[in-house]
Amino acid sequence: MSRKIEINPVTRVEGHGKVTLVISDAGKVEQARLHIIEFRGFEKFVQGRPFWEMPVMSERMCGICPVSHHLAAAKTCDMLVSAHVPRGADLLRRLMHYGQMLQSHALHFFHLCAADFLLGFDADPAIRNVVGLAAVDPQTTLKAIKLRKYGQEVIKATGGKKIHPTGAIPGGMNAPIKDEDRAHLRAEIATMVEWSEESVNLCLDFYGKNKDLFASFASFDTPYMGSVDEKGELQLYHGKLRGIDAQGHIVFDQLPYENYLSEIAEAVEDWSYMKFPYFRKLGYPQGCYRVGPLARFNVADSIGTPRAQKFFDLFKRLAGGRPVKGSLFYHFARLVEMLHAAEMIQLLLEDDDIQSDDLVHRGELREEGVGIIEAPRGTLIHHYKIDPNGLLKKVNLIVATTQNNTGMNKAVESIAREFIKPGQEITEGILNRIEAGIRCYDPCLSCATHAIGQMPLVIDIVTPSGTLVKRLTRG
Repeated sequence: MSRKIEINPVTRVEGHGKVTLVISDAGKVEQARLHIIEFRGFEKFVQGRPFWEMPVMSERMCGICPVSHHLAAAKTCDMLVSAHVPRGADLLRRLMHYGQMLQSHALHFFHLCAADFLLGFDADPAIRNVVGLAAVDPQTTLKAIKLRKYGQEVIKATGGKKIHPTGAIPGGMNAPIKDEDRAHLRAEIATMVEWSEESVNLCLDFYGKNKDLFASFASFDTPYMGSVDEKGELQLYHGKLRGIDAQGHIVFDQLPYENYLSEIAEAVEDWSYMKFPYFRKLGYPQGCYRVGPLARFNVADSIGTPRAQKFFDLFKRLAGGRPVKGSLFYHFARLVEMLHAAEMIQLLLEDDDIQSDDLVHRGELREEGVGIIEAPRGTLIHHYKIDPNGLLKKVNLIVATTQNNTGMNKAVESIAREFIKPGQEITEGILNRIEAGIRCYDPCLSCATHAIGQMPLVIDIVTPSGTLVKRLTRG
């Protein structure tokens, strides 16, 4: 008889999910899936609200990536009010965004993932965490904590609060950065740049000792998508979409945000509350693509800051011109992006326009708007339609974790088949490797479970003793 193994919940991620493994009588993995077991209905319950509430309302989906939703919503509202955002406001938003990239990447790698690298996948779970990491390498752990703290201070200085900021409004920003905040951030940024580069080298050192692991661990072909400018340079705040196939060939390029539906569609499966986006030209499921740091590095031609560019060039050499496909390389790309964010913060703090009083522009109201940003986890899409009174009629949100849904499922299956063999004991360390494959994608499962659409839903009404009274189903 076959048996089923559950990893429930998946640990060291944001939100709630589980993995199921179906093992045959012969001991082979027959099926391996990541199930998203949350349901939040965000796209539906915001209908009827004024559109200008979205920059502060949408970020309530999550306390981990509120800045990304805050800015994506503000960019969508810019389109709704036909705004030409003043330069000072644009710089402030970018500064806030790079602060978010810095703190989020530091949080994910050091607090949630580094223990697997530095302590080992098979280490005792009691110490395989940031506390155990601090006991082994207190200096690195302290730097990681201070890197995240600095990023949060950037967010507070530009958005008013470290979590759920309020700085971005339709058409611009509500206030410039204060003199004392700018001076404080400028005094510490050089140190943050140095520590960020040390972090990349830490990951490179682990890669140098484990090249075979990086090459094989959750390594599989998929298309990729990210934002670039007209020269192909990576753009984390504002660019145009580029999609490539598994061999690196362009599927679409310089796609304006408002045209995303011409290239992207979403599929539904009956075993997850999370959708499965794919490239229309490639079809489903072949067109299911990946986003985030690894994908952005695969689609971009350059990164634009000198220290990060050095490591970006190294990344491009790894696969000899083809896309890099091993999931562990997400961590390397993530840390290079953290370095890039620190360098960009340093540049932005030297620009006096971040203290400009010209911060808001608004024009004629439009009925539809799309805003896209490269969140730490990948491409984040906000799409709103409003009525003449400015009330939301329809909202579509495609978050990065949703776009990585197929990638995470492939990672789970790939690792399970690699490490679970007939006659072999299934250890906690093997199951942790499966979870580590999911953590490569820095998933935010709360953000990814907001749609209502046609997803299947089963509600059982039972008595206190457990007797089924009625079952309601949809889909």
